[in-house]
Amino acid sequence: MSTAEETDGGSAPWSEVTPEAARRLLVAAVEAFAERGYHATTTRDIAGRAGMSPAALYIHYRTKEELLHRISRIGHDRALLLLETAADSGGTAAERLADAVRSFVRWHAERHTTARVVQYELEALGEEHRAEIVALRRKSDAAVRRIISEGVAAGEFDVPDIPGTTLAVLSLCIDVARWFNAQGSRTPDEVGALYADLVLRMVGARR
Repeated sequence: MSTAEETDGGSAPWSEVTPEAARRLLVAAVEAFAERGYHATTTRDIAGRAGMSPAALYIHYRTKEELLHRISRIGHDRALLLLETAADSGGTAAERLADAVRSFVRWHAERHTTARVVQYELEALGEEHRAEIVALRRKSDAAVRRIISEGVAAGEFDVPDIPGTTLAVLSLCIDVARWFNAQGSRTPDEVGALYADLVLRMVGARR
């Protein structure tokens, strides 16, 4: 499944990126980075996939790294919104943790091409941009850690190592982007439900 074919809750991918030429270039960059890796991809590759000249790319993005930063920023903002929405919702800690995992996993499955770039090309960013994205990742960690901590405090979870367990939960969810196949036997919703159940078992949630 190409980036153009991926869905995100029924909305067109990257609909917030304008004008249309900038969106086409960004979609082409996601596909190229996911297929070849950031360092092996040239601006000519990206422009060619978008059906544009290499010079046209620089009208919208000063550098290839700026393209990667835009992709990474939008992806991390979306991921953080999913986790913080679940953390701030009503219900028990178990319900909130399950909601967080389901939505986070579903996004990584539905947008697996994009998510591979967002999650695995961090080191290609420049120092300033990398620091910005790391700060967003820390907020995602904090949202999940808060749910687990509140579950432990309420007696819902049995977790001796909250930071380590938080890292394990996030790593488990993120890895879906690496292996998910849209032509496989499980849908994004089914993977999300499976992982939510696995994570509740991981934290010793009371049944």
